[in-house]
Amino acid sequence: VLRTAIQTKPCRNSRKYSLLSVLPLRFSLRGYGFCMATLFLFCFGSLFYQLNGGPPKILLDIRQYLGGSTYLDDHGQPAPRVLPFPSQVIYNRVGKCGSRTVVILLRLLAEKHQFNLVSSDIHNKTRLTKHEQVDLMKNISSIPQPFLYTRHVHFLNFTRFKIEQPVYINIIRDPINRFLSNYFFRRFGDWRGEQNHLIRTPGMKDDERYLDINVCILENYPECSNPRVFYIIPYFCGQHPQCREPGVWALERAKQNVLENYLLVGILEELEDVLLLLERLLPHYFTGVLNIYKSPDYKKMGNMTGTVRKQTPTLEALQVLYHRMRYEYEFYNFVRDQFHLTKKKIGLKSVSKPPAYSNDFLQQLALRTPEPLDEDEELETDLEDANSWLVHP
Repeated sequence: VLRTAIQTKPCRNSRKYSLLSVLPLRFSLRGYGFCMATLFLFCFGSLFYQLNGGPPKILLDIRQYLGGSTYLDDHGQPAPRVLPFPSQVIYNRVGKCGSRTVVILLRLLAEKHQFNLVSSDIHNKTRLTKHEQVDLMKNISSIPQPFLYTRHVHFLNFTRFKIEQPVYINIIRDPINRFLSNYFFRRFGDWRGEQNHLIRTPGMKDDERYLDINVCILENYPECSNPRVFYIIPYFCGQHPQCREPGVWALERAKQNVLENYLLVGILEELEDVLLLLERLLPHYFTGVLNIYKSPDYKKMGNMTGTVRKQTPTLEALQVLYHRMRYEYEFYNFVRDQFHLTKKKIGLKSVSKPPAYSNDFLQQLALRTPEPLDEDEELETDLEDANSWLVHP
């Protein structure tokens, strides 16, 4: 019996020890589960913090309840997002200077590079009152950055109203080519639809629609004489009333604004070089733009936007038109020289095309240009809601 008792006693002890050895294992599993749950909650809260730009509201409420303070009390505001420079860009596109090409490219680029593109649907109001200028500039400045705003509007001087001045870009075109493209586009539209021009110019009578371009120029019709052919310079001169009067003052002010406020003003005749420079100067907006522009699908779309029924005026009519546009050509040549200088500084070597009309084109003719219209008289008769994609002679 004693031997049996001795033999059974270790069995009881061993069972006791085996039970005790299991208890720590159970506590370890619970602790492990608790740690994993805590880690999951921490990661989940961290995810909300990153997505919302700060800690979730429930965590702030819990911290305030427990400690009487919030995350912001201890650490301050979260670090602001680092934005590329410049992060505010305005493209005050000139009518019939290829802006349709650039705007559609920008729509694709905005989706690719995640910047805010705001393209105004106002096409025939380029001159604004003082209050309209302030309202527009405040609206532009309120767009989340980085942004690119585009509209047919004359240059806006933000600093005059103590608002931060954005960076400007633009593209211009040989003045006579721009005028001819606009003249025939208003009358006959482009290949996208024969009725488009009727919608844009519903009040145009047939005798005006089919008016011969030579008659319009040589007989001094308002559409073909100053100040309506004084078109490009006001986009760069600004909103001052004198900017709409053909003369040296508007010309020099436009040149000054190009030098001081425009990152780049290109010429449509060298559009691929313009896009390449934009890609170099504004990579966060235009990286990959040339690949898109040269794609077959994009080129196919461009074939539908050429102005139809375009005609070349006679030599005599061109001479008269060139004389009326002498300030426009002086500005165009200035911009062209600045553009080539920028290409040279960046190291871009390309074959530049000669201008369509040079100074030698103008012969010594006794030509007179009409006096400019009154400031309050409406000068803009074309609704610039479409622009040529391709360079047409």
